Amino acid sequence: MSNCDDSLIVEQGTLQFQDGGLTPTSSLHIQLNGKRELHIKKISKEEASTILTPFHYLTNISKGFKSGINFGCFKNEKLVGVAIFTGFPVPELAKGMLGLDRNDQSGLFELSRLCIEPDIQRREHNLASWFLSRSIKLLKKDTTVRVILSYADTAFHDGIVYAACNFKYYGLTSPKKDFFIQNVDGSYTKHSRGTVKGVIGEWRDRTRKHRFVIMFDQSLSIKWIEQKWCRNKNL
Repeated sequence: MSNCDDSLIVEQGTLQFQDGGLTPTSSLHIQLNGKRELHIKKISKEEASTILTPFHYLTNISKGFKSGINFGCFKNEKLVGVAIFTGFPVPELAKGMLGLDRNDQSGLFELSRLCIEPDIQRREHNLASWFLSRSIKLLKKDTTVRVILSYADTAFHDGIVYAACNFKYYGLTSPKKDFFIQNVDGSYTKHSRGTVKGVIGEWRDRTRKHRFVIMFDQSLSIKWIEQKWCRNKNL
């Protein structure tokens, strides 16, 4: 079997990270003609929005998105995919998840957006896992990465791409509610932060999310209980 790092494709199993890089395992199929015309580089928030706005499922739910360390996947120089890594959304998460002080946030990342243009994703076998694994590799070259957390909304996907990239599964988030503001046209927009006193709108049950984590700092210990991940074939 020939080894060409730029055309690594997941067939079954996982991608394993060792010594700061991607190491092929026996469960990977190498395809020399697979992804040669694809490349990844950093992009701006404005560039990312050209993929996220028309294609990401949160566009009609959340107001905008937070920029962080943004990577774009290009096919023949056309942007076809976006991965955004941001810090943890609230400092208390570091304590509840890892037992860290709320001020100890360095190297803690959330994969807050991952999106591939649908037509390209249908044609390119396992493009999402290919893109994510290499984006993580570039992120680690750019900065210190201790842990990456990602969520998979149960209403839209089950996190198969994270399982393919060797993330561990830690069950569902706790039940919560979100406030949606009623707009003048009768539509609703999810409220992000601050008081809702006197604001016209309604509370809605938040869809629970699958929690996936990949750990690079072995001195950390996650407080959540690891669980067996099973694919939802209905999504």
